[in-house]
Amino acid sequence: MKIAEFSVKNYQFTIIIFIMVLALGLNSLFNMPRGEDPTFKSPQFGVVVVYPGTSPTDMEELVVDPLEEKLNELDDIKNIRADIDDGLAVIRVEFTYDADPDKKYDEVLREINNSRSSLPEGIIDLHVQKFTPSDVNILQVALISETAPYKVLEKQAEELQERLEKIKSLKNIDTWAFPEQQVRISVDLGKMASYRIGLNKVLGAIQSENANIPGGSIEAGTKKFNVKTSGDYASIDEIRNTVIQSSGGQTIYLKDIADVNFNYENESYLARLNGKRAVFVTASQKDGMNIYHVRDQVNPVLEAFQKTLPATIQYEKSFDQSESVAHRLSGFTRDFAIAIFLVLLTLLPLGFRASVVVMISIPLSLAIGLALLDFAGFSINQLSIVGLVVALGLLVDDSIVVVENIARYLRMGYRPKDAAIAATRQIGVAVLGCTATLIFAFLPLMFLPEAAGDFIRSLPMAVVTTVLASLFVSLTIVPFLSSLILKEEAHEEGNFFLRGLKQLIGGSYRQLLNKAIAYPIATLFIALAIFVGSLALVPVVGFSLFPKSDKPQFLITVETPLGTSLYETDRIAREVEKVLNTKKGIKNYATNVGRGNPRIYYNVIQKNESANFAEIFVQLENMPPKEIEHFVDELRVNFTDYPNAKIQVKQFEQGPPIDAPIAIRIFGEDLDSLRSLAFKVEHIIKNTPGTIYVENPLTTLKTDLQVRINKDKAGILGIPVSEIDRTIRMGIAGLPVGMFRQDNGDEYQINVSLPRGNRQTMAAFDQMYVHSGTGTLVPLRHLADVQLKASPTIVRHYDKDRYVTVNAFVRTGYLTDNVTTEILQKLDTFDFPDGYRYMPAGELESRQESFGGLGTIVIVTVFGILAILILEFKTFKSTLIVLSVIPLGIIGAVLMLLFTGNSFSFTATIGLIALVGIEIKNSILLVDYTNQLRQNGMGLDEAIQEAGETRFIPIILTTLTAIGGLIPLVLENSPLYSPLALVIIGGLISSTLLTRVVTPVLYKLLPPRVEVAKEAAVLA
Repeated sequence: MKIAEFSVKNYQFTIIIFIMVLALGLNSLFNMPRGEDPTFKSPQFGVVVVYPGTSPTDMEELVVDPLEEKLNELDDIKNIRADIDDGLAVIRVEFTYDADPDKKYDEVLREINNSRSSLPEGIIDLHVQKFTPSDVNILQVALISETAPYKVLEKQAEELQERLEKIKSLKNIDTWAFPEQQVRISVDLGKMASYRIGLNKVLGAIQSENANIPGGSIEAGTKKFNVKTSGDYASIDEIRNTVIQSSGGQTIYLKDIADVNFNYENESYLARLNGKRAVFVTASQKDGMNIYHVRDQVNPVLEAFQKTLPATIQYEKSFDQSESVAHRLSGFTRDFAIAIFLVLLTLLPLGFRASVVVMISIPLSLAIGLALLDFAGFSINQLSIVGLVVALGLLVDDSIVVVENIARYLRMGYRPKDAAIAATRQIGVAVLGCTATLIFAFLPLMFLPEAAGDFIRSLPMAVVTTVLASLFVSLTIVPFLSSLILKEEAHEEGNFFLRGLKQLIGGSYRQLLNKAIAYPIATLFIALAIFVGSLALVPVVGFSLFPKSDKPQFLITVETPLGTSLYETDRIAREVEKVLNTKKGIKNYATNVGRGNPRIYYNVIQKNESANFAEIFVQLENMPPKEIEHFVDELRVNFTDYPNAKIQVKQFEQGPPIDAPIAIRIFGEDLDSLRSLAFKVEHIIKNTPGTIYVENPLTTLKTDLQVRINKDKAGILGIPVSEIDRTIRMGIAGLPVGMFRQDNGDEYQINVSLPRGNRQTMAAFDQMYVHSGTGTLVPLRHLADVQLKASPTIVRHYDKDRYVTVNAFVRTGYLTDNVTTEILQKLDTFDFPDGYRYMPAGELESRQESFGGLGTIVIVTVFGILAILILEFKTFKSTLIVLSVIPLGIIGAVLMLLFTGNSFSFTATIGLIALVGIEIKNSILLVDYTNQLRQNGMGLDEAIQEAGETRFIPIILTTLTAIGGLIPLVLENSPLYSPLALVIIGGLISSTLLTRVVTPVLYKLLPPRVEVAKEAAVLA
């Protein structure tokens, strides 16, 4: 290797490179973006349509079908889903993952805007929502007070919002959980009747008085003056003094027939922290920012704001993602220290000086790896750090092999510089081939499709960049340092540890290898039988996708029957709080009634307003994943079969967002038939062992109040139906008639309604009067009846077809894949009517998407590795012998997962793919050296024996360092990355033990053709 010779002879240049590399790595370490989870894009959008008074079927025909037809014409559509309810439709458009989210957002917006003119005129809202995974809140602050008015809490929350908005690294600063203030005009219909004033006259007077019509401008001489007219209302008193009617010398003002005051809109979202009334302020960070730098900017602002709060309001930072990131990264720092210590222990046989050289290569390789990772646009997050920890056990492999070979040349009598150059030249090609195959082994992981690929990509990228760096270091810096630091050993066989290891090899291993070579066929059959036996255990181990999160956080959702009031849902949420107050280990809990908790996890979307829904975000003190599972299971027992409510305790899941681990979509056109089939599928899922929280959205039908208008009577009295509808709207929800702007810029909606408290009751119908054509006010009860009526079924579309989804979660101790397989087997025997079908969704669908494009990448990888091996060895036999190590590693991987109770999860599969590259590295070293010995004239059996013994030490050392680097990941007991480490460790153990016998035996049976060097032939 010329590069090694250059680095040894030009030490000044090498030192400069050394310093520059270290500086570059330190710069990346301190300036790289930091976050808890990797970021990934999300090319999906929501189209929200509000069309009051429209039934789901009418909304489907008049609004959703035309919009779906337009949206379906766009390129790169993956699927279109729609949820259609009374007066509301939400259409979710998802594009293929490789689409540009910004470009597709513009396309959706363009199609929606072009469709507006063809949609019904009564639509009051039509907008497009953009879903961005990076919009996860990193901060949630609670302002707590049981006594302060919402007006005061709102003012303080908005003050904090304004302060946080000045921090350039933050975005999406929002305030939550307080009703907006409004100017409420509570009309007295009795007084209106006595003055013979209709509702239209009141509304028209207010709107005309509040009109702001510019007067234009006039010129006087050289001056130009803008003419200001009466303009908007300037005060509440002006609103009260609005002239409603003036006749016969009598003027009726608004204050004569109504009360005008500041008030609050109807409560639709209640929040508490640890059971105390609160409002929330949340913020997310901009893309590419370092969460520690953001924290350092935010904390002073929060501390300064806290000092300005009145005594009646308590401040608490209820959620701070930087604390979780700091805890996780500090844990990885500890793991790194442990891994480095374990790696150091494995280097003892090399001797102190050789160990120093190898240890110096670690920070250098990491520094270059970090710089390359930063250059590629990745951040420091939990998965990139796992990649660095995995790489720690691999990056020293090249250095160990080179240093061990240099030390061997020194024992052969070479001078330090000559030994460094000659030893590196001899093993350089093998090291290069090892690194190339390892990189190709990680290639499938770097190009995994969909969101799962983006989520995991920083892990293999961290490994690849660091291993590439270690190759560079091992062929440049390591020979240079070895030429300066290594000295000739006092003993020709090395230090005490090395001699002991050689004696062990010479004793047990030599005898075992001799027997194996004597009985090659029997040896291979034994190895094959072990491999086949391990494959038979794969179904027992089972499959899964992404595991539960190990974060000490979870959600409790409360769902009451459709139509339940907000305050009844709140009552049940308070019962949940009482249970939480009895539990130890809870850090805090945030209760949200009427809406989901503001978004705090990358794959959980906040649920929109719904009176029958509540969500409690619970944070625990730091505890191991198993304890978190036990805590959750205990709570599930507490809330099982709670009367008149579904209370579910859900841990966060890793990976791309899915509705539930198990989901079955049922397709068909008739809504009643769909509902019937949904009940039957729900029964099948409930009776499958391992399922929990089975959810069928069609279980209950919503009951509404319907006002049946006597149109004949209304016609006789000269009352338009629209006037009756408007009066009902005014009496129940209120009618917005404009905006009131104060001098400080604050805006408040002006709302005309009947007198009420916090909420309207059935008594409102008795207070409603409708203005007739003759000028009299007719009681609503004379024109209409109020009846209870079942609401039409919610209509859902998937790619324009009607469907319903039945979801389920999986109990602790069960594998999602096994439970799903059993459900699908039952559904396969279920007789669906013609025109009706089912489709599995949930984790199964996500797994198919995540691994769907993997086949092509694996084929490219396999041929890439084959190409590297053939280029290196020039023979197919040598390539086959090297690849024979792969099944031997699978044996240990399967057994390790079985013994530890883990399944073949997404990350365990990644570990298996990575294992292939690590195993091949060791096999290359053995086969390459055997070929070299034969080229030098040594006989076949002698070369096999010599290569097995000589390469045993570096292979054992590299294996032990890899295992040592991975042990901390196992001790973390993380459901995400511990299986990855276990697979690699198990595979390395089995492959190291078995290939030391199987590979030489296979070499004996299939000896590659080797050209003997001329000098060796002469000597022979």
